[in-house]
Amino acid sequence: MTEQTAGTGFPDKIRWPSLIAAVASITSVGIAIGLGLPLLSIILEKRGIPSTLIGLNTAMAGLASMAAAPITTKLAHDFGVARTMLVAVVIATISGFGFYYVENFWLWFPLRFFFHGAITTLFILSEFWINAASPPSKRGLVLGIYATLLALGFALGPLLYSLIGSEGILPFLVAGGAILLSAVPIFIARAESPRLDEKPEMHFFRYIFLVPTATAAVFVFGAVEAGGLSLFPIYATRAGFTEAQGALLLTIMGIGNVVFQIPIGLLSDKIRDKRSLLSLLALIGLIGATALPVLTHNWMVMAAVLLFWGGSVSGLYMVGLSHMGARLSGSDLAAANAAFIFCYAVGTVAGPQVIGAAMDIGGNSGFAWAIAGFFALYVILSLLRLLFRPKRT
Repeated sequence: MTEQTAGTGFPDKIRWPSLIAAVASITSVGIAIGLGLPLLSIILEKRGIPSTLIGLNTAMAGLASMAAAPITTKLAHDFGVARTMLVAVVIATISGFGFYYVENFWLWFPLRFFFHGAITTLFILSEFWINAASPPSKRGLVLGIYATLLALGFALGPLLYSLIGSEGILPFLVAGGAILLSAVPIFIARAESPRLDEKPEMHFFRYIFLVPTATAAVFVFGAVEAGGLSLFPIYATRAGFTEAQGALLLTIMGIGNVVFQIPIGLLSDKIRDKRSLLSLLALIGLIGATALPVLTHNWMVMAAVLLFWGGSVSGLYMVGLSHMGARLSGSDLAAANAAFIFCYAVGTVAGPQVIGAAMDIGGNSGFAWAIAGFFALYVILSLLRLLFRPKRT
């Protein structure tokens, strides 16, 4: 998903204006998604929309990501990174406010498409900008800052939701304001934005099956993240928790994501074959998901479990990316990154739909069993890969 600026190399020092601009953008993405997904689901639930249709509407985010990813690089190549990001900020803000003013449920589908398409563009170009602004000797530090702040954005979104609720225009003003504020550092650092002078030589689809343990990991992560984040507030309220308690549980999972990013990364660095760690993380996800129906009787116990569970599940993305980086390099890695993000987008489409349908068919427990099913499939795949291809890393 990222490219190096052709012919210029990387700077000797961190370009802080560029870094701040990119990190501010990606943090706003985390806040907007963390606040927006549960907010929109609860609004639709209050309007009497079935869970299946809520999941279908949420799945538009993944379709938008799949549509935006292939054209983002071309847009940035033709119009510049900073200018493309500023336009994406405007589109995301306008479409975000559209959810408040538009009451027709079916019009929410194009709104979701434009909102998440713009958010995807911000995500892709922010990550590219972060990489371009990072010298090789400090890239781990910079990417650590990036990952932590993104996770904090995801955690802050549900926390804000728990404080301001879902009534009125206030939550939309908060989310829209967060996105608009990201335009300030982008505009200030626009002269330092990197250039996209090269295009990938090969189509990224062939890389989906080249490192299946990594691409399957990000698919499961996308499915659980999108489906769980959007439908967990409904699951929590049906289980007897208040709206605020459900939002706080999402925040706690986000905190787990923040706390465990670095420890899991350090552990990954010490393990040559990262497929074993991916299998372990998926197994933790499977155990945690199957335990959810039992945990609903005690909010404190559920909060404690979700803290560790959320942190472990979030590691699938990071370790999957690390595993792919250990297998590939150069242009192969760049093309594989595109396939990696594509699989994540496919997961965000499948997750809400499958989990929403499971809740309609199997009741509230269908939420936990659907998530467990995703993890179970990955555990089987990863174990088969370890058994039949033991020497590959």
